[in-house]
Amino acid sequence: MAKGLSRTNRRTMRVRRTIRSAANGRPRLSVFRSSKHIYVQVIDDAAGNTVAAASTLDKDLRGSLKTGADTAAAAEVGRLIAERAKKAGVSKVVFDRGGYIYHGRVKALADAAREGGLEF
Repeated sequence: MAKGLSRTNRRTMRVRRTIRSAANGRPRLSVFRSSKHIYVQVIDDAAGNTVAAASTLDKDLRGSLKTGADTAAAAEVGRLIAERAKKAGVSKVVFDRGGYIYHGRVKALADAAREGGLEF
């Protein structure tokens, strides 16, 4: 048996540690990508709570998306999280890609969130 964390978990923790040191009190925009869906939430690490969340499983998006596992779905989730974060009073965040490569669905989500008004 291998001891400690897996390679994926080590990469995730390394990214998160770097982000927290550079955050300067800004909330974290955290992404989780599965094979069928994509989830994103704005987390205030100082208070320890979630400010806003969105995913391809939301009732607003579920009927309009062909699938939850493509770049178009990720872009819709990015627009939705930007709208919800602005409503909650958050405009500047730090992007936490969660160990995923900044490419494809993760990049589409980030670009749509930027277009929606979030700064990172």
